[in-house]
Amino acid sequence: MLQVDAALNDALHARGFEIAVETNGTIQPPPGLDWVCVSPKANADLIVREGNELKLVFPQVENAPEDFADLAFEHFSLQPMDGPDIAQSTKAAVDYCLRHPQWRLSVQTHKSLGIR
Repeated sequence: MLQVDAALNDALHARGFEIAVETNGTIQPPPGLDWVCVSPKANADLIVREGNELKLVFPQVENAPEDFADLAFEHFSLQPMDGPDIAQSTKAAVDYCLRHPQWRLSVQTHKSLGIR
């Protein structure tokens, strides 16, 4: 957010670009962005409480989906936590999404393909 400003937004829009950002939500984004995805991090103060998408790594002890479900986002996504328990995290995320249709599954395709 520190590198995006109104002049940059205007210049990119004038050239036909759309501007999408993913942020941890600790700094308010400037106006004029076309897509704002907020991916909260554990133990960080969430300032941005509305946008296009909220993407949450799942499961986390610090950040449960129900803590964010009432925020003003158009889309809510769960992304399985990467690491040695990725298969278990993926199953847990799928199960949660099936039980809570507000949430959709999000995957990092490059990681599924083994591209790091």
